[in-house]
Amino acid sequence: MGYTVAIDVGGTFTDFVASDGSELFTGKVSSRPNDEAAAVLEAVDAIAAHFGRDAAGLLKETDFVILGTTVVTNAMLEYDGVPTGLITTKGFRDTLELRRGYREDLFDLSLPAPHPIVRRRFRKGVTERVDYAGRVVTPLDEDEVRTAVRELKAAGIESIAVCLLFSFVNDAHERRIAEIIAEDYPECFVTLSCDVLPQVREFERVSTTVVNAYTSPLLKNYLHRLDVGLRDAGFSGSLLVVQSNGGIMDVGYSAEHGVDAVLSGPAGGVVAAVAVGERSGYRNIITADMGGTSYDVCLIHDGKPQVGVENWISRYRVAVPLVDIHTIGAGGGSIAWVDDAGALRVGPESAGATPGPACYGRGGTRPTVTDANLVLGYMDPDRFMGGKMALDRGAAVAALEKHVAQPMGISPTDAAIGVFRIANSGMSNALRYVSVSRGRDPRDYALMAFGGAGAIHAGVQAADLGIKTVLVPRNASVLSAFGGMVADFKVSRVQTFLRSMEAVGAEELSATFLAMQEEAERLLPATASVRLERYLDLRYEGQVQEVIVALNTRTRRISAVNLSRAVRDFHDQHETLFGHKRPDQPVQIVSVRLEMTGLRHMDNLSVPRKFAQEDPADALVGTRPAYFEGRGFIEAPIYDGALIEPGYVIAGPAVIHEPGTTIVICDGQEAMLDQHETYVVEVVN
Repeated sequence: MGYTVAIDVGGTFTDFVASDGSELFTGKVSSRPNDEAAAVLEAVDAIAAHFGRDAAGLLKETDFVILGTTVVTNAMLEYDGVPTGLITTKGFRDTLELRRGYREDLFDLSLPAPHPIVRRRFRKGVTERVDYAGRVVTPLDEDEVRTAVRELKAAGIESIAVCLLFSFVNDAHERRIAEIIAEDYPECFVTLSCDVLPQVREFERVSTTVVNAYTSPLLKNYLHRLDVGLRDAGFSGSLLVVQSNGGIMDVGYSAEHGVDAVLSGPAGGVVAAVAVGERSGYRNIITADMGGTSYDVCLIHDGKPQVGVENWISRYRVAVPLVDIHTIGAGGGSIAWVDDAGALRVGPESAGATPGPACYGRGGTRPTVTDANLVLGYMDPDRFMGGKMALDRGAAVAALEKHVAQPMGISPTDAAIGVFRIANSGMSNALRYVSVSRGRDPRDYALMAFGGAGAIHAGVQAADLGIKTVLVPRNASVLSAFGGMVADFKVSRVQTFLRSMEAVGAEELSATFLAMQEEAERLLPATASVRLERYLDLRYEGQVQEVIVALNTRTRRISAVNLSRAVRDFHDQHETLFGHKRPDQPVQIVSVRLEMTGLRHMDNLSVPRKFAQEDPADALVGTRPAYFEGRGFIEAPIYDGALIEPGYVIAGPAVIHEPGTTIVICDGQEAMLDQHETYVVEVVN
């Protein structure tokens, strides 16, 4: 068995996990905002040095490099994709801009329109028409298509999205347009809606298709450069990319499906949380990933993360299946500022990796959450990143003094407390969003905190929401990279299938799923075992939203019993989500979904350790003034995480310094490191 390397590129740091089959090595390097590949290669150098190899020698014996990337995310956040055009049915080029009349804030009359990632003059309508049943009503006017392609080429368009009415029923016209583009403009990147999202609802389909066209060429070029760079350095294995559905796919697939990698990095953390939670005996978890720029949360129920199809990325709808991650701008680098009304705000603007928080000493002068945490005594300026980077407390105090304390007429310490409280409030609201607002009680879940700063704030959030248990993996600061290490290959497919449940034929439905299954099998590598999951998008007739319901069957054939159970489960899920159900109301299928997983069996990366004594005295290294709500500043016991053994019990208030993260144990809480290297913090509310 060769090496496996998993790398997650974040906004501030690039995290890595490497395995030689017997040892896991973790670490991080600074991200390069304008050159992700350079940070990846720097991570490879660090891994090679640890294993006593040069980079070429290590890469030659590496089977897999697994990448979580922010290329697509950044392209959408910064509106920095390639020049993109759209070819659609004549008369429907403004669907992208009309957005079904959707507005993020109905009462904000000054709300600007979204940034146009495809300007109106580059949206071309062509004569053609297919009806709802897939019948060709008006043939495709190929001369108009060629004219549109020539105009887009002359305008410097590098990528074209094609989205025609009812192409999810009959894709012949879209396929022919792709052939014409290949003839007249072969170097152009082409995205067809029938490939990306063959599903009913015009706006969702065109928006998702355009996002793919806008971002995929960037991802394709980046992956090509990285692949060439790795292979020039001696790599002969497979380069894989973490997908937003929580799986991994090869570089060839990923380069053509940028929209499937829009949440590549955060999805890795959720995958890891499932694996870590299973080992420690927790299947109901709310994840809280606090990195340098964002705070990402996701609900995992019964060992499965919630999957969303109603996501918005930078005000554009992305309707492909994504791990349902809710993100707010509340990372360690989120900037604290005072608004025109004199109120303290935190985020969403971030200091990023450069210049970073003021305490980093890289030229940053504005205060961040990290600066506040340092001033409040939670962080040791000499232990950051395992002692590889020193923090400047004086710079943090000066930044808080200038930008928060003086404008508000308070002390820098009170300013830090205010930043801490406001950041925690926003994070708690994010946790409520993925739980309470979706019919789940957060008290029924454990909170898993990871990312470099997540465990500093988790104890306060747990007490706020009534959560009884907090889980902090020992490798919390690199958990998203670890998720890439343990992720399986996964293909998600959806197809519109509008039928009444009373009229649907089990044989017809079975045939549809079988065709989707055969397509998914072609995309997966040969693997020893495959897991197949099938779902139905169901609704009451007349509704406009659906509920995704698992279709439980052990065979390829779907029976009437399977369908009856799906209807029963739909009623129950509808009641959980919306507070009511109507068993006497007719039920309708809108779409069918399939998820095929190629299992990699990476559950042998750690061996349970034996418990030691409960007394943690061996790990106590001193005390330090630290702030705790209700008690103010106290001399808090400080523990060195590297000296903590499984079974040690640490009562709060206390602070634990692991090499990559800091864990704050609040008053009335108690932490124990379990045999799987996860801190289990019990909360008394």
